[in-house]
Amino acid sequence: MNLVALGLGSALVLGVAALLAALLTMRAARPVVVGVLTSGAGVLGAIAGVAAMGGQTLSVQLPGLLPLSGVVVAVDALGGVFIAVSGAVAAVAAIYGIGYSRPGVAGGHGLDGRGVQAVLPLFVVSLLLVPAAGSVATLLVCWELMALTSLLLVVAEHRRRAAVASAGRWYAVMTHLGFVAILIGLLVLAAPASGDSYVQVRAAAATLSPVTAGLVFVLCVIGFGSKAGIVPLHAWLPRAHPEAPSHVSALMSAAMVNLGVYGIIRVGLDLMGALTGGGTQWWWLLALALGAISAVYGILQAVISTDLKRMLAYSTTENMGLALIGVGASGLFASTGRPVLAALALTAALLHVLGHAAFKSLLFLAAGSVVHATGTRDLDALGGLRPVMPVTTAAFGLGALAASALPPGTAFVSEWVLLQALIHGLPAQGVATSIVLPVAVAAVALTAGLAVATFVKAFGVGFLARPRSDAAAHAHESSPSMLLALAVAGLGCVGLAIAPTTFLPVLGRIAGQLVGSGPPVSGALTAELVGISGSLSPVLLVVALLVATVLVMVLVVAVPRLLIAPRTRRSRARRAARLWDCGAGPLSERMEYTATSFAEPLQRVFDNVLQPDQDIDVTHLRESAYLVASVAYRRRVPDRVERRFYQPVLAAAEVWGRAGRRLATGSVHRYLGYGFYTLCALLILLVVTR
Repeated sequence: MNLVALGLGSALVLGVAALLAALLTMRAARPVVVGVLTSGAGVLGAIAGVAAMGGQTLSVQLPGLLPLSGVVVAVDALGGVFIAVSGAVAAVAAIYGIGYSRPGVAGGHGLDGRGVQAVLPLFVVSLLLVPAAGSVATLLVCWELMALTSLLLVVAEHRRRAAVASAGRWYAVMTHLGFVAILIGLLVLAAPASGDSYVQVRAAAATLSPVTAGLVFVLCVIGFGSKAGIVPLHAWLPRAHPEAPSHVSALMSAAMVNLGVYGIIRVGLDLMGALTGGGTQWWWLLALALGAISAVYGILQAVISTDLKRMLAYSTTENMGLALIGVGASGLFASTGRPVLAALALTAALLHVLGHAAFKSLLFLAAGSVVHATGTRDLDALGGLRPVMPVTTAAFGLGALAASALPPGTAFVSEWVLLQALIHGLPAQGVATSIVLPVAVAAVALTAGLAVATFVKAFGVGFLARPRSDAAAHAHESSPSMLLALAVAGLGCVGLAIAPTTFLPVLGRIAGQLVGSGPPVSGALTAELVGISGSLSPVLLVVALLVATVLVMVLVVAVPRLLIAPRTRRSRARRAARLWDCGAGPLSERMEYTATSFAEPLQRVFDNVLQPDQDIDVTHLRESAYLVASVAYRRRVPDRVERRFYQPVLAAAEVWGRAGRRLATGSVHRYLGYGFYTLCALLILLVVTR
């Protein structure tokens, strides 16, 4: 039995059924029916992806479905990884959406309408079809379907907040500019081939000149990198992710952005894999540099952000940067004749994609529960959520640990494998490579440390201590379906943290097939690196940490009690008394660290990079200039890339628009004159050039 065909086909059927249910079902039952059917589609898609990872394949041609080229579906092991990830995230997010979208609650916000509910399964289907595409035309159609459906979901709450419409415009422009780059790059790549299927394109890619091949790679990095949120094409991500409904944010951040990494791997290492050699080193140095910049810049913006979902969005840029470092290192090692290291780096990138999908789903869903209960994303206005939202607090704490690259976190093993590949790649050949690889190692290490600070800030300020607003003080726990989704996502994080060796050999085999190497990792309990020295046992590491924790608790709690208990029994009874506080009284919420104050020392360290805006307004009394009535201090950290890169472009577009309004006066005579002068100019140009 071909589980790939059965699972993917059944997932598409359930997706269509969910679409019809959204249009036909009554409003009260609509979120439940659509959520269950969409979740089932995700589960079946995940099964198909796992089967493809195990070696099963699927190849289907439907020539009459699209004009000219038809539809080609071809699922291989690489596509199976991303189908499995997308399906698993969709299954969890759809269950969460049942409670988040139901009518009559604060989190519903009209998300139970027919339009929004109908678009959600379409988005999930497109996420499954993009890595299943087997031709250029099929990929482009599925990619555009994914872009349009995600855009409609991003603007689902545009009537409630003006920022939603702005985020939708940014996302629409950026995603379609990226699509244009992908379209041009893939058309140039497929031009010498006899058809547009991956098999035909792969065979004809070897005939491309170095200049043409480099142009294709750069265009695809721009197009796919914009979807992955790579700097400087990330501007849409910190806008769209916070404003989208939280289960849609999870789908976009944990599933959709991964497909940008998939596109770069598919084009660079698969379709143009025959071109791997010394002439392609600059491709992968470019990818490595972009990945390192994205990782560092993303986590710097996350560590100073006070918006909970915006912080998670910038964290996505950081993690996609880490994955791109792995992809770039893999291509670099393959082009310099080191296939074992190439396979190891690509394995790290694929494992990081899996881990990121797990913990980012959990974090965005937990953040959605906070927004659902309090109506705010501002960390400075939260706090004190642990007593009133214990499950959500535990889920976010688990996700924070998983994202912090600390043992036994989910991201720890993938970043350890990535560092092993980068470190064993030294000494490198060439000046550029000798510079970029150590910088990449430093970038991975720096992001790991800053990630810890970021999530300590988010968890400590947002969930612990005292509530800093009435909304946080009167918060409530989420509905059962939302808590169920949090539990499933949490189990995924725990499984990847404790038993990543279940997936490492499979991912290593897939990576080895792409770069012409054997599996770089072996072992069921301990991950043994093949060809280089290095081993790690996550299970034993977890056991050691648990034993150490128990010993510390025994030493701190049990031993003092055993020593002091006999004396206590002979002394007088204990009395409860408030601790001495130097006469200051109990601490209030105004005395606590806020997210802004917690990040201020790090912000000072990186002032030259972040370039914050500061403004102090001093208001004096009218009676005397020496007496101060009030002092207002404002400090904001704008996106430096956006300020230096996008604002001049937007200003130029605004100037051009004003000029266009002066030209378009509504006069038909003027428009006829424009056409006449243009025709005369073209005729003169033809006479001169001939």
